[in-house]
Amino acid sequence: MPPRDARSLADEIASTLAGRRVTLMEVCGTHTVNLFRTGARSLLPPELRLISGPGCPVCVTGQGYVDLACELAAWPDVTVATYGDMIRVPGRTGSLEKQRGRGGDVTVVYSARDALRLARERPEHQVVFLAVGFETTTPATAATILEAEAGGVDNFFVLPGHKLVIPAMEALLAGGEVPIDGFLCPGHVSVIIGSAAYRPVAEKHGRPCVVAGFELAGMLEAVLMLVRQVVAGEARVENAYDLAVAEAGNAVARQLVDRVFRPAPAVWRAMGTLPASGLELKPAYRRYDARVHFGVAEGPDASPPGCRCGEVIQGKLDPPECGLFGVACTPLQPVGPCMVSSEGSCAAWYKYGRPGGGRGESR
Repeated sequence: MPPRDARSLADEIASTLAGRRVTLMEVCGTHTVNLFRTGARSLLPPELRLISGPGCPVCVTGQGYVDLACELAAWPDVTVATYGDMIRVPGRTGSLEKQRGRGGDVTVVYSARDALRLARERPEHQVVFLAVGFETTTPATAATILEAEAGGVDNFFVLPGHKLVIPAMEALLAGGEVPIDGFLCPGHVSVIIGSAAYRPVAEKHGRPCVVAGFELAGMLEAVLMLVRQVVAGEARVENAYDLAVAEAGNAVARQLVDRVFRPAPAVWRAMGTLPASGLELKPAYRRYDARVHFGVAEGPDASPPGCRCGEVIQGKLDPPECGLFGVACTPLQPVGPCMVSSEGSCAAWYKYGRPGGGRGESR
């Protein structure tokens, strides 16, 4: 069967809803951006509300983690290696970018292996990789730690900040503050964990889950599948991205992660400490943990004054409802991480959701 066009999919979504109001959560930050960028939101009926979820790894990283990264960047002979989105996230004493301006050694890398290469090239430096991300990037971190061990590289460390998606989804439902009728589940994460991983959300919490890709028609197809389930009173896991996502996911990648990491409590920005929602290094690899090596710890989580990023990533409000949005907080002068990250909801709304801001309309 040939792929359906976006307009016919949007029309069927509207006819299936038949005026019923439904709220779906985009768990993935890339979905948030692409639903704006492709104009998908402008095609959808007004009774369908799409809200952001905790799927932007930079956005959910606690303030204490950012502050600790800035602290390490100020240490002599320490190089902090980070993905680009993290460098501008404001901390209590400034961002990593500002720390670099003060003389700190902060380097943007594209992978954990780039950070390991830096450690090999700079044996006189201690290189700390900011290991932030969901299940998508965790296997690469695990593989790099094993490579460091095999190569005898003793000046490479990670600051563990990896998060697990499903515990956050369950925490939102348990909190009961946000009406969520169904979840648009992340494609990249699902390549690793598999579509079957969402069954507890569907079966225990009665919320349908549909894994989606990132093209316009694929996202709308997933939305239609969710709407059909909600209207029919069903709660199942479906996969609209079966070209990339298998039911069981990538077993090799998960085994790699299980060899190096184990589940642990983790701090999520404004959501508190969620049990078994993060990953810590197993005892055999604890020597690569920057916290252990440098004898440091994270401070408490906090939000910059007036910033409501924590509420945005929980679907409690849309970015324009924050008093700082587009005024004191812009991509050039971000107050919170949701305006910094390329997957951040505030950045997406600012670029695409404002009048004259690009394709797509706020909804």
